[in-house]
Parts: sequence; C-alpha cells; structure tokens
Amino acid sequence: MPGVDAQAKISMNKLILIDGNAILHRAYHSMPPFKTAKGEVTNAIYGFLRMLIEIYKKEKPEYLGIAWDRKAPTFRHEQYKEYKATRAAPPDDLYPQLPRLKQVLETFHIPMMEIDGFEADDLLGTAAHEAEKEKDLRTIIVTGDQDAFQLVHGNTLVMAPVKGISEVIFYDAAAVEKKFGVRPDQVIDYKALCGDSSDNIPGVAGIGPKQASNFLQKYGSLDNLYEHLEDLTAAQRKKLEDGKESAYMSQDIATIRLNAPIEFSLDKLRTHRIDYEKANALFNELEFRSLGRKLDELREILDPDFAPMPSTFEVGPTSKVEPAVSASPKPEQSSMF
Repeated sequence: MPGVDAQAKISMNKLILIDGNAILHRAYHSMPPFKTAKGEVTNAIYGFLRMLIEIYKKEKPEYLGIAWDRKAPTFRHEQYKEYKATRAAPPDDLYPQLPRLKQVLETFHIPMMEIDGFEADDLLGTAAHEAEKEKDLRTIIVTGDQDAFQLVHGNTLVMAPVKGISEVIFYDAAAVEKKFGVRPDQVIDYKALCGDSSDNIPGVAGIGPKQASNFLQKYGSLDNLYEHLEDLTAAQRKKLEDGKESAYMSQDIATIRLNAPIEFSLDKLRTHRIDYEKANALFNELEFRSLGRKLDELREILDPDFAPMPSTFEVGPTSKVEPAVSASPKPEQSSMF
C-alpha cells in the first residue's frame, strides 16, 4: 500500500468500521433482483453479507462495528434544506430488507451505531478519530461514499468497493491525492469549491473539480485562497467573490463531525464468535445456499478462541449499540471474491 510500511501493517490490530447504508445500497444495485420461494426480496441482504464474510476472511479484524443513518433529519438538513434533495427515492424493495439484514447481523454479534440528527459518516468519523489515539491499531472504513476520504489520516484508511462489491480499493493519503489531486485534509475545501452533486452540495458556481484541485495545490486551503483573490484573473475572482457564502456553507455541510455523541470503547467493538448455528438457520430460511457454504468456509478459517459474547451496551446518550464479531490492505485493486 502506498505510504504504508508492510511490516507495521502485519503487526497492527485492525478495526473495521462499515458504512451500513452505503454498502447496503451498493449491494442492492450490484445483485440481480431475486427473492425466496415465499416472495421475500433478498438481493441486498445477500450482497451485504457476501461482502461482510469476505471482510472477515481477508481482514480478520480484532474489532468491528457498523454505523447506520436514521430517517430523522440531520443538522445538515437544518442548515441547508436542499441537502440531498436531488437524490432519487430508494427502490421500494430496498429498505424493507434492512430489518431482516439486522436480524442476521445479530448472529454475528456486531455492534451497530445510529443516532438521530447525525449521519453514519459522523459516527464513523468520530470512532475513527478516537481510534487514532489507540496504540498499534489500523482503522479501515468500508464505504462507497467519497466523503470518507477526508477521514484518511495516519493509521486510518478507506476501503472502497468497485465493480459493485466484488472488488475493493484501499486508499491511504497517497491514493486519495492521486485520485483527487488534493490531500485528505483538503477534501473538505475541495468540496467547498466544486461541490458534490450526489449530496446536492453547491460549492462555487463555475468551479469544477480540476480548478478546485489546482487552487488547493497552489494556496493550500479555502481560507488562504480567499486571502489571495488579487492573484487571480478577474473572472476567477468574481466567481469566488459571488460564491463566498456558498463556499463556506458547503465547507460546513461537507465536514464530517468528529464529536458525535458516542462513547467510544474499543473493547466494546471487539469481535466475538459468530453464532454459526443461528446464522446458518437464517441463511437456509433466506435460501442463501452458496453463502451458507462461504460461512462454513469462514468457520474453518477463523481462530476459535474468541472473547465471550457481551450484553447490549450503550454508546451515547441518545443511541444504543447492539452487541458485538471476528473476521490486508493492498496498494492496488483487490478482488474480494
């Protein structure tokens, strides 16, 4: 992996943080629409679990957690009512699969985080930020959302699925800079300038990705760019002057919060023995025959010496995390299956 010492990578413990909604959406769109004999649609469940099992097999994390969005509006919607307003409604048969997926995930004993008013990104960001304080720990954020690239720092990486969920790319700071032309710590200002159509973040009208990265390569930050408007052409200066309010609003909206109200505890994210019997029973009910075989293979691979299963625990004043499971980064694209 670019910029990552191979021996250090081997010796460090691993925390996997999964963006549940992002991976659920990607799983749904990567799988053909199929259902059980009783008519239950299961393609998103299947795709999500297939990727999860492969993460366990290949990464074997000591710690793991999943963050979910909630339906309630977030502080971003309160600040900017048009936030994500252009997104199409999810398919009618996608989110009815979520309760069933969570039922299966309970047999893996994976902690799940969700809080009204915050997005999954904020919970992942806060957890990753706290994890940076831990010794000998590598954090891998699993998401298809490019917002998370701003979280790449030190021992925190992003694992991004490509080609549906069958392959992944690991991003460290060098890989982020190669992709966008800016460092991870500049991703927020990059979005402040060129916006983000997927979240309906406006940025500055007339400034595209290339110009945004060029500005940041030269001036370093949004603040410093605005302090040097006299260096720019008249046309560039006018765009930035007219779009200043939008730029700073976009900067704030694009910023993943690192202080969401979760009480981070690495021990509570520790992986535990999967309840293979209950998991297989649900796989059979969902008619996941090939996935059941993959689960059997996983059982043969994982170290049997797991910590005992914990009881349900709280992670914050307004959130509940439901109990914890057990499961390496490469510089190039990696096949998951």
